[in-house]
Amino acid sequence: MSLEKIAAGKRPANMDFVKLVKYAPGLALSGALAYVAVQIEPLTTKATLAAFGKPITITAPVLALVIGMALHVIASQPAFTPGLTLSIKKILRWAIALFGLKIALTDILALGFGMALMVVVSMAFTLVSGVILARLFGRSDLLGAIAGGATAVCGASAALATASVLPDYREKESDTAFVAITVNLLATFAMVFYPLVCAAAGFDPRATGVFLGATIHDVAQVVGAGYAVSDTVGNTATVVKLFRVFMLLPVVTGVAWWFSTKGADAHKAKVPVPVFAIMFVVFVIINTIGILPPTPKMILIEISRWGLLIAIAALGLNTSLRSVFGVGPRHLLIVLGATVVIFVIPLVWLVIAR
Repeated sequence: MSLEKIAAGKRPANMDFVKLVKYAPGLALSGALAYVAVQIEPLTTKATLAAFGKPITITAPVLALVIGMALHVIASQPAFTPGLTLSIKKILRWAIALFGLKIALTDILALGFGMALMVVVSMAFTLVSGVILARLFGRSDLLGAIAGGATAVCGASAALATASVLPDYREKESDTAFVAITVNLLATFAMVFYPLVCAAAGFDPRATGVFLGATIHDVAQVVGAGYAVSDTVGNTATVVKLFRVFMLLPVVTGVAWWFSTKGADAHKAKVPVPVFAIMFVVFVIINTIGILPPTPKMILIEISRWGLLIAIAALGLNTSLRSVFGVGPRHLLIVLGATVVIFVIPLVWLVIAR
């Protein structure tokens, strides 16, 4: 194609086909891995029930991430790179935006000002604690932001969302993968043991639901823990957790703004107020108003679920196991420390409020 045609903005007929060929290998590999992870997920529940007498589900995102890292040698071939990059950078953001269709502002408003304030305070301290702990342990503020965002909001998906607005650095993908795996493991532990904490503290069903929703990292584990106690607890826990997910916009916007104005890497940071976070809120409003018919809504929610799975699978494929296991104990202490913060503040708040 001539330079004149390019300058004139004329699009060659085969451009779309060329792009498809370019992205297809990475997208196909990520999609196939996401599908395999979904098929394996129920098998983990049966296996843990047979082995331990208690069903514990290893969720599809974690399976996709871990299996992907095991396949990194294959995925590191240049042919897969464009599709994997597209999944991590583009598909992820739209998947998170569409997740807003699962949240209604009316449910959040029903929490009341006091509970909403408690959740916001807990999240703010948790996010800041991630950065403070990273500094104390001699790690990057960028890692601290990923760890703080993941523990404050919604686990693995928040880790990816937070990382997407940070400047690039050498360990970014391995740090993100480590945080995503660790918060999910901690959430699984919390799903089993946090209801026991609530019982020991003498919480009523509403306080139990609030505590579980305010402290457990991942949505799936919140639902599992809440409804294992009762429907009332499960309903309350889910609403509180979705409020934390709703706070994704201020969290990623705040992180983007901070790294665009502070520190040595400020010139590398992306523009604050990410578009996908704004669209997330737009979809929350659309869901609240109820203007979207049920069938299209369910289709878009499924697209969101699969898009997130594909993005997490791509992150795993793009990350080596060696880089994740080689991060050292200080990474783990940062995530654990942030988890302690978001555990203690709601616990103390609810005990005092009784």
